[in-house]
Amino acid sequence: MSSKNKSNDGLNKGKGGDSVWKKAFTSQTEWPDKEEFLDVIYWMRQAIGIILGLVWGVLPLKGFLGLVLFLLVNAAVIYIYVNNFQSVDEDEFGGTWEITKEGFMTSFAGFLVTWIIMYTGLHGSFSL
Repeated sequence: MSSKNKSNDGLNKGKGGDSVWKKAFTSQTEWPDKEEFLDVIYWMRQAIGIILGLVWGVLPLKGFLGLVLFLLVNAAVIYIYVNNFQSVDEDEFGGTWEITKEGFMTSFAGFLVTWIIMYTGLHGSFSL
C-alpha cells in the first residue's frame, strides 16, 4: 500500500485547496465553508482552555476569580480573533451568539480539569 490515505485530505484541505491551518493563521481569510471556520473556533477554544488551566494551576488562582478570568480571557481572545484578525461578518456564521457558544462548554470542562489537576499537584497538601 504505497499511496497515502485519502481520508486525511479532507482534514487538511479546505474547499479552496488551502490547508485549514494556513487559513486559520492567515489574517482576513475568506471562509467559503462556514463549518470549517466554526471548527477552527472550536479547536482554538479547546487550546485556550487547556493553556489557561495550566496557567491558573501554576499561579495559585482559585475560586470565583479564576472562573471569571477564564470567561473574560476566553471571550476576549475569540472576539479579537473573529473581529480583528479574521474580520468576518458574524451574521454569515449564525450571528455573534453562535460564534460565542461554539465549543465553549467543552473548553470550560477541559479548563476545569486541567486547572484542578495542576493546582492540586502543585499547591495541594499531601498527607500520607
